Amino acid sequence: MNYTYILKCSDGTYYTGWTNNLDKRIKAHNAGIGGKYTRSRRPVELMYYETFDTKQEAMSREAAIKQLTRSQKEQLILQNREKQGMPAEAGPGIKDSERED
Repeated sequence: MNYTYILKCSDGTYYTGWTNNLDKRIKAHNAGIGGKYTRSRRPVELMYYETFDTKQEAMSREAAIKQLTRSQKEQLILQNREKQGMPAEAGPGIKDSERED
């Protein structure tokens, strides 16, 4: 399984990426080894993700999301929350500090 995801950084900005292990990748971002952009913007919170069968599909979707405006990304996140029956103000992901391993 491959994932395209959007993280919300501690400064309020969004980071979009792809991975084949979402939990491990979020932990890496929060440990400061996940990406240069997120390193100084920790902690990060998972706001949105999609699943894909292939790496190529996930990478293509990542590129498409990166072309969206902030407003469009927020709309995508909001629509996903509504689809999952989540309140608009609550994030669909679990902060790394709340995970039980």
